[in-house]
Amino acid sequence: MQPCEPNTPPGSVVWRFIHHPMTLLVLSVPMILACVLLYGTINRAMGAKTNDSAGLLSAFIGAGIFFGAYWLFVRFVERRPVDEFAFPPAAKELAIGFAIGVALLSVVVGVIAALGSYRVIGTRGAEVLPLALSIGIFPGFSEEIAIRGLFFRLFERWLGSWAALALSAAFFGAGHLANPNATWVAAAGIAFEAGIMLAAVYMITRRLWVAIGLHAAWNFAEGGIYGTPVSGLSIDGLLRPWIGGSDLITGGAFGPEASLPAMAVATAVGVVFLVIAWRRGNFIAPSWVRRRQLAGAQE
Repeated sequence: MQPCEPNTPPGSVVWRFIHHPMTLLVLSVPMILACVLLYGTINRAMGAKTNDSAGLLSAFIGAGIFFGAYWLFVRFVERRPVDEFAFPPAAKELAIGFAIGVALLSVVVGVIAALGSYRVIGTRGAEVLPLALSIGIFPGFSEEIAIRGLFFRLFERWLGSWAALALSAAFFGAGHLANPNATWVAAAGIAFEAGIMLAAVYMITRRLWVAIGLHAAWNFAEGGIYGTPVSGLSIDGLLRPWIGGSDLITGGAFGPEASLPAMAVATAVGVVFLVIAWRRGNFIAPSWVRRRQLAGAQE
């Protein structure tokens, strides 16, 4: 399979330099930082709190900021159609991703419960939903655009799918070390379970919709439904749980993402997704291998 190549004007040394994957990656960093700063500024101006309707609106605005910035970057810097956000399948693929995310987290919590470390002791009302939705929507869009849409995609175009998979998973896991209650076990867990799975989902469709839906649903179900910590953040869910036992089973204060059940379930699903991507011919060879293959085909 060939990657999405920028539309480089023939004979242009400047555009050829700009369109090198590493140049594009460097150029994307200030764009991402600007999106984060703009989102923070708007959030403060609205006086938004994550547990109110203004916080939920702010999450949608933040998602829109990242979406718009990515669209402009691809359209006017890479000079090509924004195929990663093709609209006809958007609703369907978001729904598929959301269903997968809720189902996966439910299986993980079910395993933890079967091991005696989770049980429901009460319920809460709909007042918990704004925070739960916020912590799904904004990270779902912003992190998938930054990590899969830019980091993974550009490294894949340069170094191939396998190297991009390893680098993006490691980067995604390490990025969570700044979260509250983070440990190296938690970072490794996220690298394996989410880093592999979400990149594989993108490789299957070559669009970001399913990955965004899956990521958002995982976070929402983790905190908003089952009431467990989300990447170290304490969240009240519709279910009020008792959680106890070994941190290896529950994930401790970081949440199920740092647990062995989550690592086993999500990594296994990620491997299945990789197999699907492989069978569809959606793996990309390193750039130098593609050039050699092209030269051989032209002889």
